[in-house]
Amino acid sequence: MSTLMLGAVAYDPKVVTIWEGFRAWFAKHDFDFDFVLYSNYERQVAAHFEGHYDVGWNSPLAWIQAERVAAARGRTARAVCMRDTDQDLTSVIVTRADAGIETLEDLRGKVVAVGAADSPQATLIPLLHLKEAGLAPGRDVKVQHHDLLVGKHGDHIGGERDAARALMEGRADAACMIDGNHLLFAREGTLPAGATRVLSTTVPYDHCCFTVLDDADPAQIDRFVALLLSQSYSDPAVRPLLDLEGLKAWKPGRTEGFAQLNRAVDAFGTIEAFVQEIA
Repeated sequence: MSTLMLGAVAYDPKVVTIWEGFRAWFAKHDFDFDFVLYSNYERQVAAHFEGHYDVGWNSPLAWIQAERVAAARGRTARAVCMRDTDQDLTSVIVTRADAGIETLEDLRGKVVAVGAADSPQATLIPLLHLKEAGLAPGRDVKVQHHDLLVGKHGDHIGGERDAARALMEGRADAACMIDGNHLLFAREGTLPAGATRVLSTTVPYDHCCFTVLDDADPAQIDRFVALLLSQSYSDPAVRPLLDLEGLKAWKPGRTEGFAQLNRAVDAFGTIEAFVQEIA
């Protein structure tokens, strides 16, 4: 069996450590695995369709890009595996506790800080949440973007942290972030304890997934997924890798959890130009 190649985005130096560790673990299980890193998801998705690798470790937005490019080409894409921590996430819209903002309607005419323009969790999904509640971004609320590392789809949380800082410094009336980062920012002091309150929470959604196209070797993909699903958090050989990648167990892939993000990219036209260019 040939080497299974993974494509991933280098959003942080730890990415090299993670996939080098997985390569060594796969080798011990007689599975030939290697990886190639990209600077951004658009380049990664395009390279998948050029046959440069077999499995893409995709952000939720990159999954939708791959799915839509595949459909435009008369092909299919599948989400074959994901982390337990990729399932049933929520984003929150946060205000200062003393701001006197009690409902989403109170944000009308005010400034909402978001992360990077291509961040599903800190921009696209929360802005859809506002839009579907009757507050059109750019019309009913002013959107303040924090476009740090665009192309990495919010995997780098700096944009969310900058949005949180804008909220605390009074440059914004609300800030959007994934719920886990809201807790993180409180622990690290970016959002001082008791200084903020959650105004609204989105419907749960899913995050990253391993993506394959219809020309992938089924037996090779099945073996790859089976090995991932076999990994146990209690195994000291694999636990450090799972900790670095932020999970305790791998789960079979599913796509129902991308419904909100699909509506968001339709509403805001986020990926239309990219899909047209690649398709």
